[in-house]
Amino acid sequence: MQAVLVLNADLGPLHRVSLRHAIRMLCRGVAEVHESEPDIRYGPWGMPKVVKLVRYIVTKWRYTAGPSWSRSGVLRRDNFTCSYCNGHTGITVDHVIPTSRGGKNTWTNTVASCDPCNQRKGDRTPQEAGMTLLVKPEAPTWAALRR
Repeated sequence: MQAVLVLNADLGPLHRVSLRHAIRMLCRGVAEVHESEPDIRYGPWGMPKVVKLVRYIVTKWRYTAGPSWSRSGVLRRDNFTCSYCNGHTGITVDHVIPTSRGGKNTWTNTVASCDPCNQRKGDRTPQEAGMTLLVKPEAPTWAALRR
């Protein structure tokens, strides 16, 4: 699916949305086409590549606190690499302290892990399983997740 860049009213980039979402924004009148594909029409508009919001949206919240936890964020933070063996296949999210023992979905308690390492560790801590973490899990910044 094609992604469409959303610009704030001051032309600062905000994020990317699906083509379907961009068309909905145009229909509601909250955005206008800033750049489109030549010779391709989507209703009354050219096929949007970039849309610009009609009104300025304050994004101070985005830079005051770090990003909230998400599975995709953990995988991006760890560069889709297993934190136990540096493998790149079958990447999942593993809890350092298992959820059955009170571990939560936090940046410092979750790491990317390949399926074999995740199965081997099971419902134990890395020390109990005889495994060492190659990287220390930390909360990322917004800039780190964009890379």
